[in-house]
Amino acid sequence: MWGLTMAFQNFSPARGFWGSQWVGFQHFIDFFSHPNFYQIFRNTLLIAFNNLVFFFPLPIVLALMLNGVRLSFYKRTVQTITYLPNFLSWVVIASITHIMLTVEGGVVNDIIVFLGGNEIQFLTSQTWFRPIILLQTIWRDTGWGTIIFLAALSNVDPELYDAAHVDGTNAFQRLWYITLPSISTVIVTLLILRMGSFLDTGFTQIFLMRNPLNRPVAEVIDTYVFHVALGPQGGRFSYATAVGLFKSILGLILVVTSDWLAKKAGGDGIL
Repeated sequence: MWGLTMAFQNFSPARGFWGSQWVGFQHFIDFFSHPNFYQIFRNTLLIAFNNLVFFFPLPIVLALMLNGVRLSFYKRTVQTITYLPNFLSWVVIASITHIMLTVEGGVVNDIIVFLGGNEIQFLTSQTWFRPIILLQTIWRDTGWGTIIFLAALSNVDPELYDAAHVDGTNAFQRLWYITLPSISTVIVTLLILRMGSFLDTGFTQIFLMRNPLNRPVAEVIDTYVFHVALGPQGGRFSYATAVGLFKSILGLILVVTSDWLAKKAGGDGIL
């Protein structure tokens, strides 16, 4: 009661309702009322949504394809080729992207011109920024993500496939009724954990690929926090901490919600 009384005593139109004792909440208010809040939050959600919808299923698909390969040499070769990009830093990947997509001397634009098309400003285009980020993520992390799913597939009882084969099922039916249910727990667990980092769009990757021309679609929460904390006109560490805390709170809400939905659907969840 005393705290509520003091809050009202500290209220003034200039300082706001929270007063000096609640000054930390003002950082959240400043962020929500920032002119670019909607743009920053929208950019973060779109990139995160693309990663969830288009990237997350690919390691599962690749693991299922490799699990069906019987030639061990071919299987190991494909695994090695798909794993290798994960060991490259984002600096190297960004450099390769610039070399491939630059207008003058870029391999992709040279092919487009050779085929009779016009050069495309990939690196400065707002339209192409998100597809490039998504393709980089897919190329770098898909192979590495298959490790967990291959390990899960190795635990599926082979006798289940033998029994299904005797019953006359085809490959798709064995995949749908045996393989996927057998690894569904792993898929759900990784999906829930993924929701915890849903808004982590990859600071280094986006920071290296953004420029003044594509910045309207490239500014996300991670780069904004860096800008206000360590940028040329930064130093607002408390404000940057509040913005980062906002992202963490949303991640916690997404984890709890997805875990609840998994349990409602008959799964075990992780909490």
